[in-house]
Amino acid sequence: MFEEWRADPFAFLGPHEGLVRSFQPGADGVDAIRPDGAVLSPLREVSPGLFEGPVAGDYRLRIRWPGAVQDTDDPYRFGPLLGDTDIYLFNEGRHWQLADKMGASPDVIEGVAGVRFAVWAPNARAVSVIGGFNGWDGRRHPMRLRHGSGIWELFIPGLGAGEVYKYEVIGADGVRREKADPLARATEMPPATGSIVAPPLTHGWGDADWMAGRAERHHAGAPISVYEVHAASWKRPWDGAGAHDWDELATMLIPYVQEMGFTHVELMPIMEHPFGGSWGYQPLGQFAPSARFGTAEGFARLVDRLHQAEIGVLLDWVPAHFPTDAHGLALFDGTHLYEHADPREGFHQDWNTLIYNLGRTEVAGFLIASGLWWLERFHVDGLRVDAVASMLYRDYSRREGEWIPNIHGGRENLESIAFLQRLNEVVRERAPGAITVAEESTSFPGVTRPVAEGGLGFDYKWNMGWMNDTLRFMERDPLYRPWHGADIGFGLVYAFSERFILPLSHDEVVHGKGALIEKMPGDPWQRHANLRALYSLMWMHPGKKLLFMGGEIAQRREWSHDRQLDWELLQEEGPAGVQRLLADLNRLYRSEGALHHSDADSRGFRWLIEGGDHGSIFAFVRQSAYGAAPLIVAVNMLPTVIERVVLGAPAAGRWAEIFNSDAALYGGGNIGNAGTVVTTGDAAQGFDQSLAVTLPPLGAILLRYEGTDA
Repeated sequence: MFEEWRADPFAFLGPHEGLVRSFQPGADGVDAIRPDGAVLSPLREVSPGLFEGPVAGDYRLRIRWPGAVQDTDDPYRFGPLLGDTDIYLFNEGRHWQLADKMGASPDVIEGVAGVRFAVWAPNARAVSVIGGFNGWDGRRHPMRLRHGSGIWELFIPGLGAGEVYKYEVIGADGVRREKADPLARATEMPPATGSIVAPPLTHGWGDADWMAGRAERHHAGAPISVYEVHAASWKRPWDGAGAHDWDELATMLIPYVQEMGFTHVELMPIMEHPFGGSWGYQPLGQFAPSARFGTAEGFARLVDRLHQAEIGVLLDWVPAHFPTDAHGLALFDGTHLYEHADPREGFHQDWNTLIYNLGRTEVAGFLIASGLWWLERFHVDGLRVDAVASMLYRDYSRREGEWIPNIHGGRENLESIAFLQRLNEVVRERAPGAITVAEESTSFPGVTRPVAEGGLGFDYKWNMGWMNDTLRFMERDPLYRPWHGADIGFGLVYAFSERFILPLSHDEVVHGKGALIEKMPGDPWQRHANLRALYSLMWMHPGKKLLFMGGEIAQRREWSHDRQLDWELLQEEGPAGVQRLLADLNRLYRSEGALHHSDADSRGFRWLIEGGDHGSIFAFVRQSAYGAAPLIVAVNMLPTVIERVVLGAPAAGRWAEIFNSDAALYGGGNIGNAGTVVTTGDAAQGFDQSLAVTLPPLGAILLRYEGTDA
């Protein structure tokens, strides 16, 4: 009999014209009681587990279990929970406070404390809330279907924050599945897969000054230097087990980032994910900070403390795919609800994951609400959107016959493009000063162009072309570099076509690629000199900066998420020198306006030498439209000293050598220009004035205009 009314439990259970029915399988008996505990009416068992009897007025239930008695309110006497506007906005894909209305939320309804649950499963035959509170028995708390919306809901009195739960979903295919809550705001510690009823976030924010001024920190002319961090392996507890919680991480990370001079940290995805080896890039809890690091309150404290230390926070966010784990989104209601049904659209061959069906308004709205959840509720300053290239093209990583063209017969994924445009418009509207960053590896046009002008609307794009070309050049033996200078020069052909971030990310130090220092040729001294030259070129090149943790200490082992960085390397001269160099580069980048004002403005860059007679000398001018002193950058990618290199100068007078990657402080040989170089009246490279400088081996110098003596 239970299966007959489970799909519509409110039509049968609860109060009906003076009669109350309650289904309590396994109970010895059930009474209807008054609020003061007095028995109103014993309910008789009319079939196994089903109790009914006449009841007038307000009532509660007293359930006599073998060995225990439970007094509780009847979940089936409460009316619908979600308002019509909530349902309409959800189905339209534009309910931006979704996590406040769906999922599990402690609430008080008609004076009764409990938890309201709501989940989208439009094709399910029945859905129940299950947990320890009902013996994980799906017969005990079947949910109400809000017809036309596909949302199932239920208020369960007596529950509160901390309760572990799932949904039992009887799918359209008749199969019973236990599913974690897609809108859960807290989860069990993996490998456990339960959702947890989260309390409301009550953190008292102290970052008002940061939030009011962050837009100025994010515009195209601001210095943005990002330290990419994997929270579980930056530093580990002394015994090597587990991970530091958010508060412990904040205590260690904040002074380090301040000392190193980075403007932002970027956390690899911290949304809950079942497999730690995915580094967070296969998330299933798009609204839940991973239980590996503590609570949502702890994460809020981390962000707040970073802000008060004037450090921005970016999160990696993954709307491109999700894992196939049975407790997750796959076949959620017995159909391909969140994913495409056709594997030519719905399966990522590279990662063995499923692809969101962004053509469904509810799915697109679910993801955008997730992005906003982190930006609005946790004051996060930006989202780095992972794997955008895989979203833009239907034939991404697919052979002929393995993909379906769009409605026009093309390869562009029109649904993903519309989703990304909508995401960026909504973020700009609702999270002023926050930014979005695209990891996009192709030449797709207009990634950072405004949506109103036909672009995708991102604030910044990772410059993967610059990264690939530059690393390919640096990996070459200097003997062969003179024939490959175009690897360095080509990036400037398109450097101002988008607003770029130059990334040396985690992707370059995993999967057999080796650490950055191990890519550098030569003996140990040359490797460190090459790495210092690479960082110097990167920090002086147009574009914002991003470096994965460990790069600043010349980590020699390829990164592993199972161990912390090799901090003991800092006892050695080479790694310690690289770390000092990075800190000084960050300070220069922030203090010298010419190094950041024109990051996205071609008028602030001019080549002086693009290879030159030696084939591996690169020199250029950086200038500011806001009055900052002009700079001259010169980099020698050969392991020999080169004297009397003539550089055109945009102004006559003294030029101070304010940085030299060959300084002894950094582990170099102290070869340079004695602090100052003075121009002559000889024309060079289109300028009326010029300088003659000495370039150290595998080194870079930075000259700043100091004026004339007159």
